[in-house]
Amino acid sequence: MTVGVLKITLLIPGSRSLKTKRQVVRSIKDRISNKYNISIAEVGCQDLWQKCELGMSTVSSSRKLVESIFDKIIYSIELNGNVQIIDCYKELL
Repeated sequence: MTVGVLKITLLIPGSRSLKTKRQVVRSIKDRISNKYNISIAEVGCQDLWQKCELGMSTVSSSRKLVESIFDKIIYSIELNGNVQIIDCYKELL
């Protein structure tokens, strides 16, 4: 059994308020949680307008599957023109 943890720090340059930031973050969270079988939450920078930290976790029988899911998530976030990935941390247990 493999447990995967992914923490991504995002920059949201177009955000001018917490309301705008929450709309962008909610859209990303909904899209990712619907497409992949993972748990996702905003875990940091909750009071900053243009920065967000997302924490994600998943469990699988295969290490390769967890790595593949995380790579696909990172790629899909990079394709989103509203945000930029500042930092990314992966851990597999």
